[in-house]
Amino acid sequence: MTLPLSFAAASGAAGVAAALPDVWLANQMASYRTAAIATGQALLDRELPDGGWPPGALIELLAQQPGIGEMRLLQPALRQRASRALALVQPPHLPQAAAWAVEAFPVERMLWIKASRAADALWAAEQILRNRACGALVLWQPHIRHESLRRLHLAAQAADTLFWMIRPLTAAQEASPAPLRLALRPAAGGIRIDILKRRGPRRDEPLLVPLERMPAATSFPTETSHAFVDQRASSPAAPRDLSSALV
Repeated sequence: MTLPLSFAAASGAAGVAAALPDVWLANQMASYRTAAIATGQALLDRELPDGGWPPGALIELLAQQPGIGEMRLLQPALRQRASRALALVQPPHLPQAAAWAVEAFPVERMLWIKASRAADALWAAEQILRNRACGALVLWQPHIRHESLRRLHLAAQAADTLFWMIRPLTAAQEASPAPLRLALRPAAGGIRIDILKRRGPRRDEPLLVPLERMPAATSFPTETSHAFVDQRASSPAAPRDLSSALV
């Protein structure tokens, strides 16, 4: 029996895609070389190849503004990688150790790197990926050249590190080698996620992912530029006779 050429070609392409992780069909979800790490959000997992965050890949999170819940979105995956070090490179604010401890992440395994130049931050991120000692890396970078993105992408592929780069939403118009790009916007009770790029069919509808709101005492400083103030009333001031002080 002779199969139609179109059917045979489709079957052959599907077979190649199944055998080679780097080959995928545009109407199908791809598979990565290593098992994905669940995001902790079933709605999001269903829309990502292999059902989670891909280790050994550059993941871009393009946030409308800092502090809209991007770190809370990553917490479930970070806890799964808590047996290895976590590197935070160029965070917009000083990480608060007490808040991370409340989230069951061992702070003694946390590396905080603040560089004076963007080039130094990118170099540090590349060395972390090549060293392979860290289970996860989060890099904040407002501006980055395409060749630097390419270097980080290649370094990530040689490691099994969960690697997120947080950039401004305006970077969505720029080309990127990252296999996964998500746009993040604030939403009532959670965060709105638009899948800009994935190894799978296109999705135009946004995802509305609920995020648990943490008490103020355990909030991440990386998600706000405001300090929490003790609002207890001050003791009333005792009246004083100022007549002797007048000349």
